[in-house]
Amino acid sequence: MPTEKFTFKSSQGHTLSARLDIPDGPHVASALFAHCFTCSKDIPAARRISQRLASQGIAVLRFDFTGLGHSDGEFANTGFSTNLEDLKAAAQALRHQGYSPDILIGHSLGGAAVIAVAGDIPEAKAVVTIGAPFAPGHVTENFGHKKTEIAEIGQAEVCLGGRPFTIKQSFLTDIAQYKLDAALKSLGKALLVLHAPRDAIVSVDNAAALFTAAKHPKSFVTLDDANHLITNPKDAEYTAEVIASWVTRYLDFHTPAPPPGAPEGITRISETDPGGFLQDIMSGPDHHSLADEPEAYGGTNKGMSPYGFVSAGLGACTSMTLRMYARRKGWPLEHISVDVSHDKVHAQDARAGASEKIDRFQRIIKLRGPLSDEQRQTLLEIADKCPVHRTLERSNQIETRLGD
Repeated sequence: MPTEKFTFKSSQGHTLSARLDIPDGPHVASALFAHCFTCSKDIPAARRISQRLASQGIAVLRFDFTGLGHSDGEFANTGFSTNLEDLKAAAQALRHQGYSPDILIGHSLGGAAVIAVAGDIPEAKAVVTIGAPFAPGHVTENFGHKKTEIAEIGQAEVCLGGRPFTIKQSFLTDIAQYKLDAALKSLGKALLVLHAPRDAIVSVDNAAALFTAAKHPKSFVTLDDANHLITNPKDAEYTAEVIASWVTRYLDFHTPAPPPGAPEGITRISETDPGGFLQDIMSGPDHHSLADEPEAYGGTNKGMSPYGFVSAGLGACTSMTLRMYARRKGWPLEHISVDVSHDKVHAQDARAGASEKIDRFQRIIKLRGPLSDEQRQTLLEIADKCPVHRTLERSNQIETRLGD
């Protein structure tokens, strides 16, 4: 999916760095993504979830809060209040890009932030939290042992995620004043709470509190054994798929949008995550499928393998060819099934004197109906005349060039 990099100004005049993951074709909705505390827009969870949503027609703006990632400003001078102001500025930046924010998505403290700011983004129709705390002040548990030092001298350096950050007393004072009860009761938008029962950073009790305090429409979906940062690519993919499916009940489109269509006559393959093998496949403007590798080969097994698609093409073409022939002849062929297997064998097994390996496809054709032996034998011969069979059987030419 194409990603557009740009910057925008915060309410305090800082330059904030953003990425807009854009659907490669029709756009059905837009989302604003708020990352977790002291994280950035480029952490794996944010990147994977955003790109996967973009592959389903949802544009996603993710950005770095003030003082984090590639954004300007000093983190030590920020607080939950500045996070909310940054989100408002990000929503305005998304509007300027021509995308009105339909969905607000927040991870961890970002989840608390999107709830707190939702009332200031009126066009948003849905709010999604991922591993979010019920009380924003929960984040201070990450450096509770430093609270005395912060109170005594006004600030302290804490280590979060292996990196040092300066936390000031003003941060603690600011975040302590925020409660989400009122915001949840007056949310006026559909709420989806995503949380892992085994989350060791923000316990699942927080999800229960969020869900209980909110009014309908609201939903809760467990992320099973995912960790707090959603580092497993499969968990990130699942999270994105749940979000894309869930929002169809509250936005204008009625089914999860497939990846944007390719032109007629083109089969377009787009990878969903550079760290895996899952591919979105569009054949022309209307037909969508997934290709992947088995888990044993580093894939997620969400789609057929490339050779599986080749086998499917051979089997489908065989069945269609037999059906057309039997229909033309008026034969009583009631049902066709074709089992196709693929392997590589030494060519010398197929013809004498050759040592290189070749691809071997084996077909088992099952024909149901009161056919004569002669009719069955004829259909077996016709199977070899299917176009895909002929394509695979002869030498082919593949031309490849780089696109723009």
